[in-house]
Amino acid sequence: MSTTTLIAIIVAVVVVAAVAAVLWTMARRRHLQENFGPEYDRTVEAEGGRRAAERELRAREERHDKLDIKELSPEVRQQYAANWSSVQERFVDRPDGAVAEADQLVARLMRERGYPTEGYRQQLQDLSVEHGRTLEHYRAAHAVNVRSSSGEATTEELRGAMVHYRALFDELLSSDGGRPQAGGPPAGTR
Repeated sequence: MSTTTLIAIIVAVVVVAAVAAVLWTMARRRHLQENFGPEYDRTVEAEGGRRAAERELRAREERHDKLDIKELSPEVRQQYAANWSSVQERFVDRPDGAVAEADQLVARLMRERGYPTEGYRQQLQDLSVEHGRTLEHYRAAHAVNVRSSSGEATTEELRGAMVHYRALFDELLSSDGGRPQAGGPPAGTR
């Protein structure tokens, strides 16, 4: 085999390897973008770039894979739905109390499903893996709940918080845990 032929083979192998690496990176990025939805862009912004963000999102996936996320039985789902209805009914008389109850009910539901609830930031990271498309609802509701505890939220903001909590609640409560179904919109976006 001549030196020229050997060099051509080596160059071809290097080019194929480079193209394969680029395609693999693009596929991994697309997976993260589709899986995390708007949370992907938020993490890129927070981490200061794609590489750091993608490393962070992969770490979230790895942590999430170790969690024991469970489906709920129909009876348990029905009980949570009844609890939600009660919280909504109390909104008329005590909007701030109902929002605080909604926050607690969402946290209980998260725990029941198998999500750790040891801190708000960690909750966001754990939820982002399967619920990245409704996470902004949770952030908005939580912010209003925090302001409400200081008496700084308006009734309209409290109403909005209930709507936001409901989006995540419905997704967590659904029989598939809110995972997007093939051919259909993600839960909570109907």
